[in-house]
Order: sequence, then structure tokens, then C-alpha cells
Amino acid sequence: MACESTAYARAGLVGNPSDGYYGKTISLILRNFAAKVTLYENPDIEVVPSFQDRMKYSSMQELSRDVENNGYYGGIRLMKAAIRRFWLYCRDQNMPLPDRNFSIRYRSTIPRRLGLAGSSALVTATIRCLMEFYDIDIPKPLLPGLILSVETEELGIAAGLQDRVIQVYEGVVYMDFQRALMEAQGHGNYEKLNPALLPPLFIAYREDLGEGSETIHQTVRDRWLAGDAQVLETMEALGECARQARDLLLAGKGTEIGPLFDRNFELRCSIFKVDQRNKDMITCAKALGAHAKLAGSGGAIIGIYEDEAMYQALAEAFQKEGIAIFKPQIEPEQS
Repeated sequence: MACESTAYARAGLVGNPSDGYYGKTISLILRNFAAKVTLYENPDIEVVPSFQDRMKYSSMQELSRDVENNGYYGGIRLMKAAIRRFWLYCRDQNMPLPDRNFSIRYRSTIPRRLGLAGSSALVTATIRCLMEFYDIDIPKPLLPGLILSVETEELGIAAGLQDRVIQVYEGVVYMDFQRALMEAQGHGNYEKLNPALLPPLFIAYREDLGEGSETIHQTVRDRWLAGDAQVLETMEALGECARQARDLLLAGKGTEIGPLFDRNFELRCSIFKVDQRNKDMITCAKALGAHAKLAGSGGAIIGIYEDEAMYQALAEAFQKEGIAIFKPQIEPEQS
């Protein structure tokens, strides 16, 4: 028996990163990049490394460049943690697993450490493969929580539910993570939105700006846990940006959400340290008439452009700075 599962990159539209702090967000899937996991029945459990886990280099410079792009960890620890967490979940839920083993491997085109949710995509695809292989059904609203626990509980990484929700539900989703909801039902309220309601969007990123999101979030999380008033107020304000954006989208006023992007970025900068090169990308986009904010915690931004002429101007300006730009593919390609 063989199984294959795909999970896509994502971009936070507005409200992020309040998802880890009982906030609200809107997120969208990016089918432009994907993590694919393949699983085959095998006599033993085997986790096969990919090129991102390589240990052989032609020079110290090449090793250094690989660390800058991929960090010190590839995907192996994520897959092992996902397998262990899946096994623990099934054990605790009294779901007996058939006595058979597998070989599992992955490949990913998601740029690493840019805040496009490459790690959670790999975990999501791994869990889905295991569910299919062992014929285990996990309710859709609960699945993102299991996926999140792989990183937060197994690996001690500070993270929120947003990435896992959008990678499970796909498309465009408005997410409400109010504390009362989370404590009452164990998950938030997730509302699918029609991608046609969105204004024209672009994603831009620079590969020399990678930093693990766990590094970025930890200090703010510590302040939040300590009841820091500034952090609490900022997270509430970020969630309010998402609520307002949802209302505008549903009212057919998607082109009016641009100022909420600007507000989102200002709020983020008030409590998080943001690399100057990220700020420069935002400044460049705004100078050409676009609205922009960080797509996640890394070197990628998401923005709104008015027309094709503005998009071409953005592409030319970014290209001069070594910045890649593309239009997000949210829906599957029509066959």
C-alpha cells in the first residue's frame, strides 16, 4: 500500500500573528509551493532524508549557505515528531493501529524560514498520510490542534493554529480563536471565504532574510504569558483588523482592506523586532501605491495592487533588489 499527501504554503492576509494569542486572522493557501509526503508499507519504520537533510558539502561556504537557507534542521525531526504525536493521539483516543510499518519520505518546494509555513505543511502532509495508511478518521476541526501539538509539545516551538487551520481547510479562511471558544470546544470557529472576494494580491520574498518563526515569537509569547498590557492590547487590535477585513470582504468591498494591511504591519512592529530589510520591502511597495504587510514571520510580504501596471512596476522595483514576486494561486488549476 502507498499513500501520498500534499500540503501547501500559506500567507497570513490580516490579523496575524494574533492566532497564537486568542485573536482572529484571515489566511489563504498558496498552491505555488507545496510539501509532499509519500509513504509505502515496509517491514520497518524508515524515515528517509531529503536534500534538505544533507550532511555532505563541497566547502564550508556551501555548508554556511545551506544553514542560512534551511537552518540547522531539515525535515526529519518534524516527521519523527509527527509520527510520535500521531501514535500518542491514537493510543490516548483508544484507536488501535494495525500492526504494520512503513517507509516515509518527503520533498518540499516551500522556501524555508520565510514565514510561509513550510514546517507545518510538512507535518500536515505527514499526519494525513498516516491517517490514510492506518484508516484513522480525525474530525476536521480538531486536526489542526493535533498538527500544532507536534511543534509546540513535541519540539517546544512557539506557534499558533492559523497555519494548520488553513493547510487543513485550504482556500481562504476567517478564523476566530477567542479564549471562550477555544476552552469550550477545543478549537476556534473557522469560516470559509470565497477567494473571488479578495482584491488583487501579490507575494514577495527575499531568500537571504530567513529566520525561524520560533525565534521571533518566543520573547513576545513570554511577555503575553506574563500579562504584558502592550502585548495584550496589540493582539486584540490585530484580531480586530481581521474582523473588519472579513466584514469588508463579505460586503463586496475587498479593495478597501488595504489600510488594514498598513495598520496590521504597524501593530506588529510595535511589539516584534522586524528586520530592516523587511521594512524596506514594505516601504518599496507603498512607494508604488500598494498596501503591504508581512505574510508570516520571515522574509515574505503580502500586498494589494490596483492593476497590472502597478504589478509590473512592483516586479521591476523588486527585481533590482533581488526580491522575488508572484501572484498567489489559491484555487486548484482547472483541468
